[in-house]
Amino acid sequence: MSNQSRVFMTYNGTPSSVQTLAHELGHAYHQRAMGDMPYFSTRYSMSVAETASTLAEQLVADAAVQEAASEEERIALLDTKINRSAAFFMNIHARFLFEKRFYERRKTEWLSAGALKELMVEAQKEAYHDQLSEYDPYFWASKMHFFITRVPFYNFPYTFGYLFSLGILEHAKSAGSEFESAYIDLLKDTASMSVEDLSRKHLSKDLTDKQFWLDAAQPIVEDIEQFLKLTEA
Repeated sequence: MSNQSRVFMTYNGTPSSVQTLAHELGHAYHQRAMGDMPYFSTRYSMSVAETASTLAEQLVADAAVQEAASEEERIALLDTKINRSAAFFMNIHARFLFEKRFYERRKTEWLSAGALKELMVEAQKEAYHDQLSEYDPYFWASKMHFFITRVPFYNFPYTFGYLFSLGILEHAKSAGSEFESAYIDLLKDTASMSVEDLSRKHLSKDLTDKQFWLDAAQPIVEDIEQFLKLTEA
């Protein structure tokens, strides 16, 4: 065993590629944090699998916006961040709605390609509040995650990990120098306790408290407000 992580991706130098690399390196950091633990103590659940990755992605995106060389660059980087937020809140929500309704229908009937297209458009319209000019009825056929049959609802952990990581970053602002060790300890415990217990033990936060999630979403609101201010005529 090399105890090393490998990142395989197509990299083209765009902001999106940089964020993808940061995301995958977050997974690698999670594994590194658990490197000295027994194998069966490293098998964490899907609910926390995307936490370190989305946190790393957010750190890089925040730094890029702050260090933008021009207003045009800042606008472009904010646009990338906001599109990412829309993907987590709306695109992935559409996937969840589609998959849930697919399983409900599948209990009693076979579904044709036409039926799947209808379910997909219905889910997209609901998730995006019918605000898109067009929809993709074949999205179900193009997304690999729908076909990983051993893990139903594979998409949901991305939204959960995104919001949980934003909440962790909000906590970091007040935790100061103690945050790093607490974060590493949190990652080490991801395979041995529920996410509610993880948050309570390492962040002193109650995930059943709505305020945690409102605080986590606040940076997204600030990104949108900054983007609108920079692009107003």
